[in-house]
Amino acid sequence: METTPLSPAQKSALLSLLDDPSPTVRRALLARFTALGADAAPFLHEIARGAHPALARAASSFIEELQLADPVGEFLTFIRSLHYELETGALLLARTVNPQLDVGACCEQLDAIAARCTELIAEPATTREKCRIMNRVLFHEWGFRGNVEHYTDPRNSFIDEVLTRRQGIPLSLSLVYLLVAQRLSLPLEPIGLPGHFIVGCYDDEEPFFVDPFDRGLFRDVEEITTFLRSHQLEPKPADLMPTSVREVLCRSCRNLVNHYTLAQDIERAKLFARFVAEFEQTHARESA
Repeated sequence: METTPLSPAQKSALLSLLDDPSPTVRRALLARFTALGADAAPFLHEIARGAHPALARAASSFIEELQLADPVGEFLTFIRSLHYELETGALLLARTVNPQLDVGACCEQLDAIAARCTELIAEPATTREKCRIMNRVLFHEWGFRGNVEHYTDPRNSFIDEVLTRRQGIPLSLSLVYLLVAQRLSLPLEPIGLPGHFIVGCYDDEEPFFVDPFDRGLFRDVEEITTFLRSHQLEPKPADLMPTSVREVLCRSCRNLVNHYTLAQDIERAKLFARFVAEFEQTHARESA
């Protein structure tokens, strides 16, 4: 639905009262924002993202009370911030299609998986041995698996859906693996191979790799090289370098552009194409 921008005079009047502590003023503002409906959202979101702490808190409070959350705007703000954290980014990305996502429930499920791994790990243990425990918990006890049958289902890319349905694609299953590993303080890295996604460890004597899409199969450098060549890809040294959080999230958005296009959901394909463009433009500005 199209919204009607507030006039400068209206914005000024509302802004002058926004952080007034009087309950009477707050009730009057709440009534005014309720009457404005969706027209109030751009104004409140602009203030909530602004530099004035008191006004930002007041605007955020009205946004929450009026249920005017703007998940797309929040993810765009995250992209532009350049402060990329994997779990935060994955949850914000998922909220763009599921605004009611229960962030706490997602984090609690990851905590529970990590707690179960901790129960089974007998110290001292190497990172590889701990990964074997993770494989047992994730793929045998919890039943996570690659969704081979419906690979292009967009739900395979969202952290909340993957945790609920316990299936996904290589990138999203690697994401779950990494988020559990973070809770266990394991030095694992995302590895964005051409056409595939895995997890790598460079802290042991020899690097090793884990393929969460293949139930945690361990691979060494030679096996990765053979895997790529079997898919008519000539391996390059950079293929096995860790992938940045920015690129992990951007690649997830690229996958969603393709998957929503195949599902003929053009509006959502355009939305994720917008996110890809924002990642690329923000990176280009930062690198200039």
